[in-house]
Amino acid sequence: MQVDFYQLSRDPVEATVPAIARRVLDGGGRLLVVSAERDQLDRISEGLWSAGPESYLANDHADAPMPQVQPILLAPSCDPANGARHVALADGLWRDEALGFDRVFYFFDDVTVGGARLAWKALSRSEDVTPRFWKQDGGRWRQGP
Repeated sequence: MQVDFYQLSRDPVEATVPAIARRVLDGGGRLLVVSAERDQLDRISEGLWSAGPESYLANDHADAPMPQVQPILLAPSCDPANGARHVALADGLWRDEALGFDRVFYFFDDVTVGGARLAWKALSRSEDVTPRFWKQDGGRWRQGP
């Protein structure tokens, strides 16, 4: 399984998740976006809906009616009611439940970098996990060492 660590330095997570979500959906997948902060999930939802008139990304919260039909589901935990095999940990908190997915996008910033370092160290020792590190370079994402 693959875990992509995204170090947020320029853009907030709500501006970054839509690009990831678009790639997941274009590949035929579904995405679960996890954050313990409802306000953050609301901001991410707004970013997904306003991704552009031809490319808005349909989404809803896990507590809304019919979460199973949502291509992008926003939730406080790693319960993929929409059948997602991709998960985005948006609040900077690592959750071991994410290891049950095919791919993890783990977003962290200067405040949550300590937890990201611990997760990287632990996951780097696992034979079943391929961790990759991404950082912002201007307006683009570049894979780091």
